[in-house]
Order: sequence, then structure tokens, then C-alpha cells
Amino acid sequence: MASVLILGTGGQLGSELLRTRWPEGARAVGRLRTECDIADPGQVDQALAEIRPTLVVNAAAYTAVDRAEAAPEAAFRTNRDGPATLGAACAARDLPLIHVSTDYVFDGTKTVPYDESDPTAPLGVYGQSKLAGELALADSGCRRVILRTAWVFGAEGQNFVKTMIRLGHDHDTLRVVDDQRGCPTPADSLAAAIASVGAAILAGKGRWGVYHFAGDEPVSWYGFAGTIFDRLAARSGKAPVLTPITTAEYPTAARRPANSVLDCAKIGRDYGVAPPSWRAGLERVLATLGSTD
Repeated sequence: MASVLILGTGGQLGSELLRTRWPEGARAVGRLRTECDIADPGQVDQALAEIRPTLVVNAAAYTAVDRAEAAPEAAFRTNRDGPATLGAACAARDLPLIHVSTDYVFDGTKTVPYDESDPTAPLGVYGQSKLAGELALADSGCRRVILRTAWVFGAEGQNFVKTMIRLGHDHDTLRVVDDQRGCPTPADSLAAAIASVGAAILAGKGRWGVYHFAGDEPVSWYGFAGTIFDRLAARSGKAPVLTPITTAEYPTAARRPANSVLDCAKIGRDYGVAPPSWRAGLERVLATLGSTD
């Protein structure tokens, strides 16, 4: 039986990767950060020796975008040194690796969707550390799929949807940025896409390199928030009043790309994976969160 080692199962994507449907005959085994620090060669070697995987999936990452500006060492340790360690270990064992990266490797100045061949130019520490991880994997020589995604949300972990719900409970009005655009990505759809790529790899049909995968419809944070509260109002009859603002009116420690829209045609051609409906994903998340209230 094939074993798939999933690293970073304490996060919103990692938890979905354990729940998603893997190919028949494949067994998914997870490791939390406390069980396997991906930047520690000894812990990585131990996990690989214990599980003897056929495929490794790395969902472990330092994702605190603003905190990374004040803690670059922590961000680079997980996002650069971790992939470097995994890449070396997988190369030594000829193990394929699927690694999750981010839209933040781009500066957001392009006016149309970013494809995989576009130049990278991260604006902050988080994006710089994730790009360094991509480059470290390339240097390792391991067989790899690097999957860039954006605006991930789910019922687990911290994300924009859960933040809006919390703020909406506490405030009658909210100001939300309207000049940053991206494609929200349901965590369960991202996990399913990774499983599809993994199935092809396990079947000996892997195509290596960088791919993009995100939701199907560009929207601003303000537009995304409006959809969230429209759905919540249909259930509860109330929602806060939203005011669109500019990025300049909501300063943060880290600069964010104004355009995070990703062109996902390549993964469709090579792996038959299509961008998911983030609106349908939002309905699933709200239903799950509602059932746990």
C-alpha cells in the first residue's frame, strides 16, 4: 500500500488533506509541527524512516504575514530552511514532493492574472521566505510539484472568513479593503486538487514544476466580505454595514499585492484540475461552522 506523508496537519489545509479522498490503495499519514519540524533534518529523517512514504506533501508553513516582518528568522526557518531540508531528504530517497506556496511571491503590479512564468518580486518577508523555499527545492533536485495558491479559507484554522464572522458579531459597521483582488480558495478544494496531483504522481504520470491553483472568480476583500455577510444574513437576518476603503486607509506591517489573481490553466492541462467555485466552498464552510455553534 502506498503511504502519503502529510506534513503540517495542524493547519487548515493539512487537516483537510487528512480528510480528503486519496486514491484507492493509498494511506494518508499526518505529522503535526510538534511531531516533525521540517527544518530539522533529524526529525525529517525519522518521519521518513517510520512511515516509508511513497509521496510527501508539505502543508507546513509560517503564514503570519504581518508578524513575519518582525520575525524574519522564524519565517525563513520554516518557509526556506524547511523546504530545503525536505527537498534534500526526498532527493536522497528519490521521493516525489508536493509543496504548497503562495501568490505573495508576486508584487501584484500586473493587471492580468499571473501565470507560472511571470517574474517573482515579493513585497514582504513572508513572500520572500516562500520564494526562497521554492528556490531551495529547485536546488535540491528532488522531483517536485510546487503549487501556488491564494486566499485560502476553511472551517479550520485562521482565515478571512472566520475573521469576518467574528468581527461581524462584535460590530455594526466594518471597513474592508477594496483595492486588492484575488481568487478565494476553499481549503477542501485545494486538498482535493493536491490529492488529484498526488494520484497522477503515484500512477507514474507526474509532471514536475510550478503550478497555480485558486478559486474561479476574482473578487476584492470587500466583495468577498459582502458575499460572506449576504450568506450569513440569509440565515440570521442581520449583517454589519460594510464600507469599502483603500489599502492606504488600512496600513499593515506587511505590504500586500494589489493583484493576487492566478492563471490556473497549466494545472488544468497537465493534471485535469479546474478552479473550484469559492462561493460553493463558502457555503460548505458556513454550514460547517453553523453546525458547530
